[in-house]
Amino acid sequence: MTADARSFPYRLVATDLDGTLLRADHTVSERSRRALAAVTAAGAAHIIVTGRPVSRTAHVFEALGYRGLAVCAQGAQVYDAGSRTLLTSVTLDRRTAAAALAKIEAATGPLAVAAVRDGLDGAFLVGPGYRFVPELPAVEVSDIAELLAEPISKVFIQCPGLDDDALAEAAAAAVGGLVGVVMAGAGLVELLPLGLSKATGLSLAARRLGVTAAGTIAFGDMPNDIPMLGWAAHGVAMANAHEALKAVADEVTASNEEDGIAAVLERLLG
Repeated sequence: MTADARSFPYRLVATDLDGTLLRADHTVSERSRRALAAVTAAGAAHIIVTGRPVSRTAHVFEALGYRGLAVCAQGAQVYDAGSRTLLTSVTLDRRTAAAALAKIEAATGPLAVAAVRDGLDGAFLVGPGYRFVPELPAVEVSDIAELLAEPISKVFIQCPGLDDDALAEAAAAAVGGLVGVVMAGAGLVELLPLGLSKATGLSLAARRLGVTAAGTIAFGDMPNDIPMLGWAAHGVAMANAHEALKAVADEVTASNEEDGIAAVLERLLG
């Protein structure tokens, strides 16, 4: 091992994408790029861990020139960006999803629903009334049956009159041990296969690299990052992070707009 490799205390740097590595304009600052290049030169690997499915992230990887492993769809997909290969894929049982939606609606009232189909090119399906930012193509569907007609990675829910935190809390209480519920960002309350999280996906990717949790530092900004920060030896929340994530993080850094990731990596590099 070289002196440079010994100077950085972790073998793996795991970063969320939106609100963490990416700035509001969906770019990565030059300072962050330099810091990540420096830790890579010091012998560590960098893995992007995002709630986005591969189908809505691949263009970001291309823009960043990212060629490593990535964990997508809240841990459901492990993707090799260099070879554009989907290495693992976990789907949400559609009958379970339908049952969960019915239970949640019984508690909250009518939901607006969307879903992502499984696979490298999985379509983003949007039901009536679902609000989304149309940065990428979406397919409008008329009902739940059409939404669940083919294998899916996850389901998104919105409910008029309930904010994201309230909806996530109500949904989790309603479905119990049926599916996982996470809040991943504004308007993004998601239903996942039970037990799936960014931590489970990251552990699979890390194993492929021969790295354990003890050698990992992780960065995030939303409640869906809680399992990942808990799995890693050191968890860092951004200044713009949700309060629930800040409460469990080992430290809070500057915001994504202020190069919070780079500030921590530069300090650790000495």
